[in-house]
This record gives sequence, structure tokens and C-alpha cells, in this order.
Amino acid sequence: MKRLQRLQEIRRMDPYKDASEIYRLSSAYEFPWDFTRALELALYRTYAVPGIGRLLAETAELTERTQKRYDDTVLLLDAVVEHGFDSDQSRTAIRRINQMHRSYDISNDDMRYVLCTFVVMPKRWIDAYGWRRLSRHEIVASAVHYRTLGRHMGIKDIPASYEEFEACLDAYEEAHFAWDVKARQVSDATLDLMASWYPRPLAPLLRTSTLALLDESLLRAFRYAPPGAATRALVRRAVRTRGRAVRLLPPRRAPHHARQNWEIKSYQDGYRLDELGTRPVPGVRGCPVPHVNRSATE
Repeated sequence: MKRLQRLQEIRRMDPYKDASEIYRLSSAYEFPWDFTRALELALYRTYAVPGIGRLLAETAELTERTQKRYDDTVLLLDAVVEHGFDSDQSRTAIRRINQMHRSYDISNDDMRYVLCTFVVMPKRWIDAYGWRRLSRHEIVASAVHYRTLGRHMGIKDIPASYEEFEACLDAYEEAHFAWDVKARQVSDATLDLMASWYPRPLAPLLRTSTLALLDESLLRAFRYAPPGAATRALVRRAVRTRGRAVRLLPPRRAPHHARQNWEIKSYQDGYRLDELGTRPVPGVRGCPVPHVNRSATE
């Protein structure tokens, strides 16, 4: 297989009718590492919206059970990508996602913003650090894929195109990014989790490297001291260099799905999709009587 042969295949597909298949090819064959990093960043930046970060802190899911919450989120979203919306696995995963979200007082605006991060951050990451930029087919397909996911989740007023997703994300962050002490606790726990995947002596270096990849708005919202200009340039150059090296490799012949990522630690003996995620009890730590998104898919 030639390096760009799969891209040629993608360009022969319909980015609307074949959106989820194109997204699967991009995320599991062309950019599995990049999509993992970009979606980690997508979820991470949502903590800078105080309503989201504070809720996650109050549930303790991302401060006391950080690895499990990370694993469950990845595995549920991955099931939809790997198996497609019409599969039993996808229906089970979406049902679990909706059951969890309906247990908390989450606004439609916050839900739509999180969806926007899934569309926008992979493009921005891959355009900056990937072995090639995303094609227009892949960009359109990503927006269509997540529009479909959003409809299954009962989200209202979903953007209609990538450009609308991007405009919605930027406007929401400008209006809502702000300091919150509990959101900072969630951020610190997440940085600690990422560092825990590597030998302990590397933790300070890994934390600094992660901060060097964050934009100024995130650093301000969490009140992190920005790494020096030389550090930021070095880290970003290293990630770009990795992308250039990947371009020289032969194309991937087998898919690499997110469930195969070595960062997934909680389920060495396997898992069931319907058992993943939280089981909130109304009235306990940020879990009011559920009333949000009752029209969502069950």
C-alpha cells in the first residue's frame, strides 16, 4: 500500500453518507495516536468552563477515580466509532452515556460545547502535528459523525458544519472560560493521571510538556504559569517531528481502536459496555433528581 492510498480511498467516498466510515478510517488507520491525544485535549479543555469543571469535581469521578473515568469515556465513545451507529454495541454505549448525563443538571449549551470539542480539536491538533493535514472529506465527515452522535444524545441546536462547530466552540470559550478552584482540582488530577502512565521520575517533565501544548486561554483559566517560550517551542517541535517521522512509515494495515490504547488500565480481564460509567444516586455529590435531556435516546 502506498502512503496516501487510504486518503485516495476516503476521497472516493461520500462524506455525508459515509461519514462514520470515513471517521473510522481516519481515527483507526491514519491518525490513531493523534486522535487519542486530540480527544484527551478536547475533554480536558471542557474543565475550564466552571460549570463543567465544578460538576466533575463534585461527583469526584475525575479526582478520586480518574483512571476509571478516563477509561470508561474512551471505551464508550470508541464503541460507537468501531461498530457504527446501527450496531448493538453502539446503541448500548449511547444508552449508557445518556443514562449518566441525565443523572446530572447539565445544560444543553454545555453538552453542545463538549460535542464541539470532539469535532474541532482533532482537526486543530492534526493540522499542527499530524503526518498530513486532514482532507476536506475527513473534516466534513467528522462534523456529520458528531452531529449524528449529538442527535442520539438529545442535544439541541447542533451546528450544521465544521465551520459552525468551530465558531460555536470559540464563542463559548470566550464567554465561559474562567477560574474555578474545583475545576483546577480536576485539571490537576488529569495531569497527574497522564504522568502516571510513565516512570515516576519523568512526572515533572511530562507535566511541563503537557502545559507547553496548551493554549493561553486554558493556561489563564486554570492559572498555570506558562512554560517559557523556549520550552514551548521545543515541545511543539518534538511533536511535529514525530508527525514527520510517521509520514515515512508504511501505512497501517490493521485498525488501532482506542480500546487498544495502552493507557487503558482498568479492565485487564475485559469489560461489558452496559457496565461502564457511573451509577449516580440522586442527591449525592452533584447529582440532583434527573430532569435533563429526557427526550434523549435510552
